[in-house]
Amino acid sequence: MSVLFIAVVIFDGWMDGSITDLADDDKPIQGTVFCLLIALLAIPAQLELSKLAAAKNLKVFVPVSIISSILFATNGYLLQFIEIRPETYLIFLSAFVLFALLLHQYMFHSISGVLANCGASYFSILYLGLLSGFCVNIRLEFGTWPLLMFIFVVKSADIGAYTIGSIFGRHKFSPKISPGKTWEGMGGAVAFAIIVAIGFALSCDIMSWWFAIIFGACLAFIGQIGDLVESMIKRDAEQKDSANKVPGFGGILDIIDSPLVAAPFGYLFFILGF
Repeated sequence: MSVLFIAVVIFDGWMDGSITDLADDDKPIQGTVFCLLIALLAIPAQLELSKLAAAKNLKVFVPVSIISSILFATNGYLLQFIEIRPETYLIFLSAFVLFALLLHQYMFHSISGVLANCGASYFSILYLGLLSGFCVNIRLEFGTWPLLMFIFVVKSADIGAYTIGSIFGRHKFSPKISPGKTWEGMGGAVAFAIIVAIGFALSCDIMSWWFAIIFGACLAFIGQIGDLVESMIKRDAEQKDSANKVPGFGGILDIIDSPLVAAPFGYLFFILGF
């Protein structure tokens, strides 16, 4: 999966000229391939989240949620075609999505569970759409290598937490939500993330080494919180994994949970670090 993801991101950068040293190579439209990947991932992710919601007798309006989450996620890409301020786009999209959810509720479910259904659907849209939109904006505003740095810092933290936690884990981090997580594992997450962050920062000249240490430590912790967020949803739905589509992981949600929550903070760090 890592090789495939790197290939897609680098191919995307090659297609629009963003990984070359020549400014003349930059195409007017950036990030098409990566945005297509995000849009495709939104479909199974929404289906998985709707199944988790169904376990609690909540209905996620899948057709509306998939389309809306894609529109939220790709807002930065779409604004390359539309001359409108980003905040205006998001405000109107939020309003129209709410209207679409209420209309869907009225047409198919009448007055049964209005707040619960519309609330669950709107949550799924913001969780999967709005948060992944920050990943897209990292790619569009800062480039290919910062995007790879963000993803691999967060995912290396997952690897560090699992590895060190499995070997040395003794003190529970959040026993009510995820009994397997430990403070020792959190230390491993931070250590792995810092090493990867410094490697990217120095080899790709993205940020200073000392800022990379802060970047890695903070995103490691936030990424683990993101993993806990999804664990909280699964535990409430009494499910071990969001699905069984990906051997060794579970579902798409089990793979993207930590980058989703970390994405706004990663975007903020790149603003501060550039």
